Amino acid sequence: MVRSRNYNEAEVLAGAMDAFRREGYAGISIPQLETATGLSSGSIYNSFGDKRGIFLAAFEHYLEAVLGRRIARFAGREAGLSGLRQLFLSMLREPNGETFGCLITNSAIEFGAKGEIVEDAILKGFRILERLFVERLSEAKSSGRLRGDVDPKDEAVKLLALYQGVLVLVRGGYELKAIKRAINHEFDGIDGAQHDA
Repeated sequence: MVRSRNYNEAEVLAGAMDAFRREGYAGISIPQLETATGLSSGSIYNSFGDKRGIFLAAFEHYLEAVLGRRIARFAGREAGLSGLRQLFLSMLREPNGETFGCLITNSAIEFGAKGEIVEDAILKGFRILERLFVERLSEAKSSGRLRGDVDPKDEAVKLLALYQGVLVLVRGGYELKAIKRAINHEFDGIDGAQHDA
């Protein structure tokens, strides 16, 4: 018989997500997850199976609640290239001055090529971003807003690399003005309207 959960799952996963973002997968113990989520170790194991299970659930929560919300806010279908630019610039202003970084980026760095624990989850995060970039760039190409010689699929991979690099630099305390200039330089370079002016 499955026992009903008597806690707010979104709040629990948000707490776990922030703990993993701050400390990484290897750096978090079950007692720390108890503190972060408000659950006992028994409840964590009963609900999520093990540390990997709660990590994967928190990762999925990150994709929906953090990345999904950020995309919807800045880079929805009507936002075009300027929305993509704002999505990138939004990474320079983390809520409450936090520098936890992106769970996708942090996990890719932590696990590297040995990502069997979360490899599918990390790739899913990358694919969400890559698809978004291809869609917005293709729409910009159709409307004449993207510079004519820019291929949306190739540029999407370039933007994915820039996106991940920006997150690493921000978390590492690099100068925000310099990162902002790099972002604007990239988008100025692909903006067909600026090149036609």
